Amino acid sequence: MQESFGAYIPFVDHLGFEMVFYDEGQSELRYTPEPEHLNSFNVTHGGAVMTLLDVTLASAARSVDKGMGVMTIEMKTSFMQPARGTLTCKGRLIHRTRQMAFTEGSVYDAEGNICAHATATFKYVDRDSERAQLHEISTD
Repeated sequence: MQESFGAYIPFVDHLGFEMVFYDEGQSELRYTPEPEHLNSFNVTHGGAVMTLLDVTLASAARSVDKGMGVMTIEMKTSFMQPARGTLTCKGRLIHRTRQMAFTEGSVYDAEGNICAHATATFKYVDRDSERAQLHEISTD
């Protein structure tokens, strides 16, 4: 069970993402895709790459206040080349307001070639109120 993300995230645990670091507006995660994470071209599925970007950029946003949670508002991803082998994703917080975080990041293959790039906007949320809201939604 992965707790290094500041919270247990079952999907992240399932995919096997490894937190390298997140601090001072920067983050880095590593991911070695399993065969079931590949697409029909035998490269990492775009959805897995986007999830890696989402978690990395969210970590960069949270790195300046690790007690807060974030919710993805929007994310734009550009795929540049197939993502093969162990992947490294690096994210950074570009700008922050009291309620919003603006981030960017890139995914690199084992040779250091860029595979994908994304920008994303997150809303800061109080972790306790976020859990309460999600619990209310799921029990109605």
